[in-house]
Amino acid sequence: MDLLRKAQHLETRISKAFDRAAHRVAGSEPLQPLEIAHRILDVVQSHVEPAGRGRRSFPFNRLRVTLAAITRHDRARLDAVLKGEPSLRDRIVQRLRTSGCDITDLMITIAYAATHTEGWTHPQFHLEFDRVTQPARSAAADVHGPGVELAVTRGIAEKRHYSLQSSRIDLGRRAEVRNSRHRLIRTNHVAFVDDDQRNATNQSVSRCHAHITYDRATASYRVHDDGSAHGTIVVRGGRSIDVSSGSRGVRLMSGDELVLGEARLRVKIRVDS
Repeated sequence: MDLLRKAQHLETRISKAFDRAAHRVAGSEPLQPLEIAHRILDVVQSHVEPAGRGRRSFPFNRLRVTLAAITRHDRARLDAVLKGEPSLRDRIVQRLRTSGCDITDLMITIAYAATHTEGWTHPQFHLEFDRVTQPARSAAADVHGPGVELAVTRGIAEKRHYSLQSSRIDLGRRAEVRNSRHRLIRTNHVAFVDDDQRNATNQSVSRCHAHITYDRATASYRVHDDGSAHGTIVVRGGRSIDVSSGSRGVRLMSGDELVLGEARLRVKIRVDS
């Protein structure tokens, strides 16, 4: 037992010595696992490019993340954050979608190395971006799904009824959302009007409130919260299901009521003919 404790103590000392040396070279303090995750998100987002007509795109579908982890303890701490809930992939996809990118086939792999090498993105991690051409899908493989109908039951939107068929459907306040530099960052398919500050229902809807995606694997639509101020809820059979920001979202069914802040939408999933 004493030998085991001595070995563990030695491993800890070696790890700390390695960290001190690495950070002296880098000239910065070590990042904690959650800080590393957020730093990775920032690097990924920096690769988003304009695609014309206000659209934005992420030009890669493969991402390899390599992290410096000298001990099993270091790796366990990183795994707890990067492979937990939400996972690093969930965080990246959410960040890219919030940036206006349509992400459907991004594959992310995570690897560990005992030390960083010259040319790394950051002393504690390295990102490698790539794009692999996907085999052509048959015409029967409809990535948009059968379509969804949304009826506004509370609040004032540009239309009372929407019939949509898309791999991603954005929901929010204002048809066009722009940043402080007046650049278009998002176009809402379902847009609650923003011309009356006294309309508390509409004001409870964030400009980038939520979005709906079609999941080919399960042939279903899912709703995702985009970090809204007043939250997103699915009401089904008198039961409320909270849609947590950054999660995999909640599967939608015909008859559901989608609550955005205080506004409400009745959901109907069309059936394939």
